[in-house]
Amino acid sequence: MSIFLDENSKIIVQGITGSEGSKHATRMLEAGSNIVGGTNPRKAGQTLELAGKELPIFGTVKEAIEATGANVTVIFVPPAFAKDAIIEAIDAEIPLAVAITEGIPVKDSSEAWSHAQSVGKTRLIGPNCPGIISPEKSLAGITPANITGAGPIGLVSKSGTLTYQMMYELRDLGISTAIGIGGDPVIGTTHIDALEAFEADPDTKAIVMIGEIGGDAEERAAEYIKAHVTKPVVGYVAGFTAPEGKTMGHAGAIVTGSAGTAQAKKEALEAAGVRVGTTPTETANLLREVYAAL
Repeated sequence: MSIFLDENSKIIVQGITGSEGSKHATRMLEAGSNIVGGTNPRKAGQTLELAGKELPIFGTVKEAIEATGANVTVIFVPPAFAKDAIIEAIDAEIPLAVAITEGIPVKDSSEAWSHAQSVGKTRLIGPNCPGIISPEKSLAGITPANITGAGPIGLVSKSGTLTYQMMYELRDLGISTAIGIGGDPVIGTTHIDALEAFEADPDTKAIVMIGEIGGDAEERAAEYIKAHVTKPVVGYVAGFTAPEGKTMGHAGAIVTGSAGTAQAKKEALEAAGVRVGTTPTETANLLREVYAAL
């Protein structure tokens, strides 16, 4: 099994005619994703051929859902227009919206997140994330699909590149679903959301959680793991050598005083029974140990 995305998911791409949208839609199709169309208000009624498949272009997400039965959208829209694209998807009540776009203003992300909460019909993943992949089933995003195959390990990560590296490190076991939740200060799906879903998925046997400096998401996840997660969890926190007060890559990755440090997160996770590696390779080896003991 997998969480949030499987072989039955019907995907549309908002911004499918743009360079990023068309490039990654092609890769998604090649990975086996069932893309059923895309949106571009200026090109509604036209079609676009990608990877040998003729895809209809719709004016709105609502029209695309009505015509195709789509239940997932992947958003490749420039930052200035991304909030409107996300809100359009939420208003259309699509079950899963994956916002890949980087550089969305925090105010816009906050308004989109708040709208998703108030409507209550759409799970938002991202923004500024690689999306979600259930290997050998479906890909909604930009994660390379050839890193690993399907398997029993669930993976949730703030970092895109560390998602890919951990998938590669664990290619001998395989991944049920890998979710890149994004590292911005405001994101739609959290570590806790993914942990809850992996805990409920009978085919996910162990979980890898990758965090990074900044904020308190990992500390809150540690509390959740302690109270609610029975499956083994192994963790990795990026940023042990980051200088205080310096923003590192992701907009949310900034250390203020003792809050948000990698060491504080490591200690919180270990207090919850999570084994924490100091490198991705060590983390993968810890995961193999706990999996072998199941």
